[in-house]
Amino acid sequence: MSGVEQKALFDWLCRMGDNCLILGHRVSEWCGHSPVLEEDIALANTALDLIGQTQLWLGLAGEVEGAGRDADRLAYHRDAAQFRNVLLVERPNGDFGNTLMRQFLFDAWHMEMLRALQGSSDARVAEIAAKAAKEVAYHLERSADLVIRLGDGTEESHRRMQKALDLLWPYTGELFMGDAVDQAVAAAGIAPDPASLKAGWTTLVAEVMAEATLTVPTAPFQHKGGKAGRHTEALGFILADMQFLQRAYPGGVW
Repeated sequence: MSGVEQKALFDWLCRMGDNCLILGHRVSEWCGHSPVLEEDIALANTALDLIGQTQLWLGLAGEVEGAGRDADRLAYHRDAAQFRNVLLVERPNGDFGNTLMRQFLFDAWHMEMLRALQGSSDARVAEIAAKAAKEVAYHLERSADLVIRLGDGTEESHRRMQKALDLLWPYTGELFMGDAVDQAVAAAGIAPDPASLKAGWTTLVAEVMAEATLTVPTAPFQHKGGKAGRHTEALGFILADMQFLQRAYPGGVW
């Protein structure tokens, strides 16, 4: 593997790991605050699944980089500009409907990506994808079901779910935008071209929104920049919370 390919693979692995890490942290913020106990437990389990997947993706990224950084160091000792997650996952939780809509939009993409990655030319990537897909299949089933129940529920729940969809839709396009990193790993057969995932995602989202009686936005504008390290101020607040102990006590273990 050439140096350029190695750097591209490292960056791509960080993208996968950072998506899981930041969304996992966001979802964990509901622990003890969800509207009902069942949802509190379900969201906590979703967060744990995502953090577990983070450990695998960032752990492999550290091995590929070969600079002595493990998953913990990549998670806790990088600044915001070094994170490669899409902007969607760092969006604030908002109300419960907003959180569920964000989860569904990401889950639908995540499942498409993991299905494709199980055929990766890199056996380690394929193995991680196969393990993660089992968890994400449940995440997707749950989030889709709740979007439908709330969208096609009361007048108030419908209003909130439509508001959440309208708010988050402009952050979904980045999931399918490719760049030099994506081109390099796709050329090596490691991962799919992001654009190739859009058709499946769009079909699933349209089906769920129709059943939820929600209207899919048509505005063309889409935010971007997270995959290149250009983030909203929201990520800084997440990292200030998530990285506090390691920043205050570098190398501390317990």
